[in-house]
Amino acid sequence: ESELQLADHTELAEFFRNSYGPTGEFNAQPFEGNRSWAGARPELRVIGYDARGVAAHIGLLRRFIKIDGVDLLVGELGLYAVRPDLEGLGISHSMRVMYPALQELGVPFGFGTVRPALEKHITRLLERQGLATIMSGIRVRSAHREVCPDRSPVCIEDVLVIVFPVGRSINEWP
Repeated sequence: ESELQLADHTELAEFFRNSYGPTGEFNAQPFEGNRSWAGARPELRVIGYDARGVAAHIGLLRRFIKIDGVDLLVGELGLYAVRPDLEGLGISHSMRVMYPALQELGVPFGFGTVRPALEKHITRLLERQGLATIMSGIRVRSAHREVCPDRSPVCIEDVLVIVFPVGRSINEWP
């Protein structure tokens, strides 16, 4: 993350607007201007490039999440996107390079959430390969990026939860 220059953030912001915009205008809003992150800035990014620029991206941030009253350190994966013109070509498989990074960081689990619309894609990419477990029917509570007087500071979503056993087995997930 510390190696990125302003031009890199500008290019990534445009990439995210183009990638997330078709899923809803609200999804592209965090990337206005030169902002290349939605909530907290990732501490590690994997960025795939081709002749046209950014082709794919995934970010990683260590954080504690609370599950049934238990604070758990995870490597949270997010900001996952593949440029729309490259979707369906298998480029997302290269994003599995993040798994060794999770091991190097010494986290017990990798963690991420995705929209239910991505279930087939994520299942094909991760679960069938034995890299992760996908859980549905879980409500995830998080803080909105900006606190506004006209809405709750908390967001509750029904998303797919993805858990990567890294330093512990999936049986130890709370």
